[in-house]
Amino acid sequence: MSKYLKIFERIIVYALLIMMAITIFLATVDLGWIMVKDILTPPLFLISVNELLEIFGMFLLVLIGIELLETIKTYSAESKVHLEVVLMVAMIAIARKVIILDLKEISNLTLMGLAALIIALSVGYYLIKREHKL
Repeated sequence: MSKYLKIFERIIVYALLIMMAITIFLATVDLGWIMVKDILTPPLFLISVNELLEIFGMFLLVLIGIELLETIKTYSAESKVHLEVVLMVAMIAIARKVIILDLKEISNLTLMGLAALIIALSVGYYLIKREHKL
């Protein structure tokens, strides 16, 4: 039974790898399309702040996908999830959220929650990196 579960797990991991690769590719194509569209829309070669925020958000979204792909590859090779990579994905996701955040529509409590989340992720990442050095 254990042998069949391992085979099933491998199939799922490879399916996830393929789906993640397709998703990253499509997100990259979408990012390229958004950039071309924004650059060629009058006024030519000028991008507004809102368009820049959208582009930066898409860049970080692609980076999150790449980090998730790395997590899946690591899991397929070693059958364990590296916490360092997971924390990195979380930090990139929070950075993306902060970059695309509209400060006019967000409450102070939400900002404090985001700050606490950033501090917690940073401390956790630092501790894990420190543990690996010892």
